[in-house]
Amino acid sequence: MPEDDTATRRQDRDLDRERAQAQDRNPDSDPDPEQAYADGKFRGNGRNETRQERADRQWQELVQEIRVAQTGVQILFGFLLTVAFTAHFQQLDEPDRTIYVITVVLGSLATGALIGPVAFHRIVSGRRIKPEAVTWASRLTMVGIVLLLATLVSALSLILRVTTGDDLVPWLVAGVLLWYLLCWFALPLWVRGRHTNGKNDQGNGKRPGQAGGQVKTP
Repeated sequence: MPEDDTATRRQDRDLDRERAQAQDRNPDSDPDPEQAYADGKFRGNGRNETRQERADRQWQELVQEIRVAQTGVQILFGFLLTVAFTAHFQQLDEPDRTIYVITVVLGSLATGALIGPVAFHRIVSGRRIKPEAVTWASRLTMVGIVLLLATLVSALSLILRVTTGDDLVPWLVAGVLLWYLLCWFALPLWVRGRHTNGKNDQGNGKRPGQAGGQVKTP
């Protein structure tokens, strides 16, 4: 998912202030903050890019992520819609029908959340609020992923109940749920916490030579 834009916002404000201070001390210095990025003098979050350039990069990354999630939810949702028109569906008991309805609703919600960023981008396109659009689209995508997780678990529960009717179904579903949580959330969060804390964090809002909000000058 795209990085939190808060650090970049702080960098932009700090850069303006620092360049103004440097200009007061050295009138011959370049007062243009955008040029400082281009020259590589400051590397916000480890990259030479402005806030708008960063938003463009994040949007491209987000689109690729959405494509993967959309493929999964569209295949599953399409399958669920056909189930109601099969002969076997009429033989389902009331609890299984309830699970089916819940699964279809969750799948529909997941589809809406994952397609939402496309509509969001189209509506705000050209308004020069790309960073804000990326932030909201990222939130919609995460909501869609959570709903997709719920849809998969609900669909698995329904299929196992119909095909096996075994008392082990709840345990099997719980095991799969734990696996999803591990792969989708626990592992990425663990890696993020392990490699992006303290001085090793390239996204902590500070640039090389900056300590305690001060910039070293020649």
